[in-house]
Amino acid sequence: MMYFLDYFALFAAIISFFSIHIWRINRNLPIPNLPLFGMLPAVLCNSSNIHEYATTALRYYGGTFKFRGPLFTNINFYFTSDPMNVHHITSKNFANYGKGSEFHEIFEILGDGIFNADSDKWKYQRYMLQSLFKQNIFENFVKKVIHKKLECYLLPLLNDISESRTIVDLQDIFQRFTFDSICSMVLAFDPNCLPNKLTRFPEVAVEKAFNKMEDTILYRHLVPRWFWKLQRWLQIGHEKDSIAILRIVEQFFHDRISSSREEKSGFNYTKDDESNFDMLKALVEESGMEQVDHKYLRDIAVNLLAAGRDTISASLCWFFWLVSTHPNVETKILAEIRSNFKTNEENWLISGVEDLDKLIYLHGAICEALRLFPPVPFEHKCAIKSDILPSGDCVDANTMVYYSIYSMGRMEHIWGKDCLEFKPERWISEKGINIQVPSYKFMAFNGGPRSCLGKNISFIQLKIIAIALLWNFHFQVVEGNSVCPSVSIVLHMKHGLQVKVTKRGS
Repeated sequence: MMYFLDYFALFAAIISFFSIHIWRINRNLPIPNLPLFGMLPAVLCNSSNIHEYATTALRYYGGTFKFRGPLFTNINFYFTSDPMNVHHITSKNFANYGKGSEFHEIFEILGDGIFNADSDKWKYQRYMLQSLFKQNIFENFVKKVIHKKLECYLLPLLNDISESRTIVDLQDIFQRFTFDSICSMVLAFDPNCLPNKLTRFPEVAVEKAFNKMEDTILYRHLVPRWFWKLQRWLQIGHEKDSIAILRIVEQFFHDRISSSREEKSGFNYTKDDESNFDMLKALVEESGMEQVDHKYLRDIAVNLLAAGRDTISASLCWFFWLVSTHPNVETKILAEIRSNFKTNEENWLISGVEDLDKLIYLHGAICEALRLFPPVPFEHKCAIKSDILPSGDCVDANTMVYYSIYSMGRMEHIWGKDCLEFKPERWISEKGINIQVPSYKFMAFNGGPRSCLGKNISFIQLKIIAIALLWNFHFQVVEGNSVCPSVSIVLHMKHGLQVKVTKRGS
């Protein structure tokens, strides 16, 4: 027994010696690689500021590094902000990089929708959605939904808030606005999350469920797969909550799809019938399906809602925060609106796209906000076969490669020494037109074959909302409101956006 204790003490001393030695070597590195535990402890210690932490590490390592997880966990992947690597992964060698076997499990709420799908399933759904998004009826429909929600709810609510001089969380308001809007577009159903006057905001279970599911998805990225799987089996921790959340979401979509099928006689749909338009009906028509599959509709709907709600609301938050803290930008946007729109006309908010395209400076301001605060801060792909990235890094088969869109917007070699400044002018040429930046440099809408299908319609929504709100109101961020990104798969504000609202001219 004594010999065993002696050997154990010797072994412990050797391990301690090497651990201290390795720690001394690595202590000045952004992400120390420790014996047994790898880089995970450093990441967990900095998880509350993970996006800035990752940016610092990527700058130190020249844009790409290999993350090494704890021993025996097989959590090893590449992390990059190198535009050429991103271009290689998303475009040049697109066929070699898919979602990976774990992606579908992590994002189970999305089912077999377009964000989860690979190969033929993905191609089919993308073709269907692309066909729909190109239709003029769809664009007009989206503009009318946004206009109605603005005119009947958001503008009256903000007017009420300004008169009462109440401080409000603009992030909460935008999330409610976009959730109501996307539900109206996809399901022809308005859950009425957003009131039209200052009162107690209603709690809508499914809207809150989407927020909580984002937390669960991020958690599954940070811990080993076996660990969250065990939690799910035991029904404890995050996974216990995720089961309840999934039930809420499933019930909501089951009720709405079943109701739509009953109300609309099995989704009968006449093309170009704008008064009877909704996206699910249109997609059923495009698919030519004789028997509508409930799960197919559910998966499409939940993917469209996830894309149309969170990305738009997050983009609006960061845009209005940046504009409100840069008065010179706000002044220029207002001057541009005044010179291009007859704001005394009743329906000026639903002007044609050609009129919105005249707002060069506003477009630059939106792009600049998306550059600094992309709604989806990181993406990841899995290598099918071994590959060599343009940076020279060797990626083994079945290895994940993450690219940080957030970090890319903060790299001097991509955007220059003023990369941390909010400058809409960087998007405007000397001839006074908007500069087209390659997608692998400006990845807010992803790039390559999986680039965002809703890019154009997103710009239309953001511009209409920005025009309506900035023309009518001034937003002042409350002093002491700590504005920073949340730790989430969507770049929300951690503490919300507390503002005072003042009506223009008052």
